[in-house]
Amino acid sequence: MKYRIDGPIPTFVTATEDGADIDISLHLVRAVFASLFEAADANPDGFGEEFADMHALSLSAQQQGRDSHARHEFDARMEKYLAEFADEGRIRLYATGLHQLRDAATQIAAPRSVPGQREAGAA
Repeated sequence: MKYRIDGPIPTFVTATEDGADIDISLHLVRAVFASLFEAADANPDGFGEEFADMHALSLSAQQQGRDSHARHEFDARMEKYLAEFADEGRIRLYATGLHQLRDAATQIAAPRSVPGQREAGAA
């Protein structure tokens, strides 16, 4: 079952066999990617260079370890990008959406029979 969670940009929660999937694709498209596209349009050359530099910095940070200058620089830049393009990594919910999330989590977390158990019980 898929549950809609209301907010400025809707989010969806779907029950899975192991728990739940939270679908934030609309948030990514409308907030994050739209902002990135706008930045790329404003400065196409600088945008590509910046992201290529971030890729190199990421590789360097992975090789040098978590207390390296590269890691600290990468993390600082990512915080800046999160603030600029992704509302600091937050997905805002209305009060109604918060209630919907609670209700969806309650439904999804409720004990469910496992398909194999249903078949065994029917025999």
